[in-house]
Amino acid sequence: MLYVFDDYVLDTDRRELRRRSAAIDVEPQVFDLITYLVQNRDRVASRDDLISTIWQGRIVSESTLSSRINAARTALGDSGAAQRLIRTLPRKGVRFVGEVREGEMADEAPPPAPAAAPASMDGATIAVLPFTNMGADSESDYFADGMAEEIITALSRCGGLLVIARNSSFIYKGRAVDIRQVGRELGVGYVLEGSVRRHGQQLRVTAQLIETAAGTHLWAERYDGTLDGVFDLQDRIAESTAAAIEPKLRYAEVDRVRRKPTESLEAYDLWLRALAHFGEFTPDAVAAAQRSLAQALAIDPDYALAMASIAYYHAQCHFQGWLPTDGDERARALELAYRAARLAPNEPNVLWQVAFAIWTFEQSGPKSLELFRRSLHINPSSAAGLAMAGWVEAANGDAVAGRALLERSMRLSPRHPRGWFAFTGMAITCHLEQNYAECIAWAEKALVQHPRFAIALRMLAAALVNSGQLERAKAVMAEALSIEPDMTLSGLTSRIPLGDTPMLRNYRAALVRAGLPE
Repeated sequence: MLYVFDDYVLDTDRRELRRRSAAIDVEPQVFDLITYLVQNRDRVASRDDLISTIWQGRIVSESTLSSRINAARTALGDSGAAQRLIRTLPRKGVRFVGEVREGEMADEAPPPAPAAAPASMDGATIAVLPFTNMGADSESDYFADGMAEEIITALSRCGGLLVIARNSSFIYKGRAVDIRQVGRELGVGYVLEGSVRRHGQQLRVTAQLIETAAGTHLWAERYDGTLDGVFDLQDRIAESTAAAIEPKLRYAEVDRVRRKPTESLEAYDLWLRALAHFGEFTPDAVAAAQRSLAQALAIDPDYALAMASIAYYHAQCHFQGWLPTDGDERARALELAYRAARLAPNEPNVLWQVAFAIWTFEQSGPKSLELFRRSLHINPSSAAGLAMAGWVEAANGDAVAGRALLERSMRLSPRHPRGWFAFTGMAITCHLEQNYAECIAWAEKALVQHPRFAIALRMLAAALVNSGQLERAKAVMAEALSIEPDMTLSGLTSRIPLGDTPMLRNYRAALVRAGLPE
């Protein structure tokens, strides 16, 4: 069933929320909440109604309920102040008050409006769609995904070519898409799509390049090879793609230095598995990613990318409160970070992960920023590198530089399913600027995508205190403490690489007022 209101379409059959033609990433529980309120808009939904339906009667806290309602409002462009679509009736419940049209046919939805191309992205732009796994083993999807990832990296080295980040283009995985619509939604002039068939040691890759404005195929090619030659195969596809765009591109030959990330394809396979696990970003998934990376290093002890990923994943766990309190794991992460940088001093994906780990565990701003800058000089189209660099620039006191990097990251990856990293970085920037209203908006946007992202919860609580919303701040802090029950101010301060700055003093004071034990 389709429910149409304002310029939104709620498609309950496909479990999609769209604004005009653009899909909105919504956490499943928030989607269920919006659906329930829309379907029961003729009455007020009480707290008990929501718990019975959305949580199947499980006990949940008031802060959890409030955070989901706030996330639903954010997804719909609403707010607790405006209550344009979702209205709270004190001591009674909430009700959807927007005007809704129902229909079975998609043509009852508002006509899609072309999305504006990302701003300040001069030159040729391309998105690489996820390659289709044509093999019999559906569990090998990660290999096809890795093929597309490597081609994205290779294309990012082409001067004058701007490449949309993997996690924005990969939202189309498993979907039949109109290439012209993809062009409008991502703001790109070209799309590369293809398939991978893997049988034993043999590989067959097909690829086709399409100009999105008219849906015109510029070329299609089939590449045959073996697993031993997979990296050369990726280079050939990237070079063919760049050469085909040459009339609109001051073409610079793909500069990947013809290096293999590892001599062992088994280690590379394990790194791809780790990348897939980390994308889920739960304690169990990240632990599984670390186990895969440890296996990769056991096979190839000099695999720099695996070392850097271990260090980076440890840093993210550190901020979430998922690491042991002793220093052994952190010391190991730093040891691997420095070794990775020595082994691969010109590999951008190694450098930005190492930079983030060094900033986290050594609290060294200048050293990490230099590594970030080197990484982005080599690959200026790395959305992840830009986001993490922007985060660190802001945390080190340069709001202008941090915002510029984060905004570029979001332009390159406008539909990133893990956009909460960049959104939280923007919240940090706004907190530094004492723009607490905007800080709240960015933190809430991060929490729509990942309701249990601890850094965003803490940043939201601090901003709410500073904007005078103490009761709501306490509810958010209660949610943060449910994720990390043993968190204290002294323990948190010891792991925040900000130094004794006015921002940190303000942040600590606000968290204490919100209910963080000292």
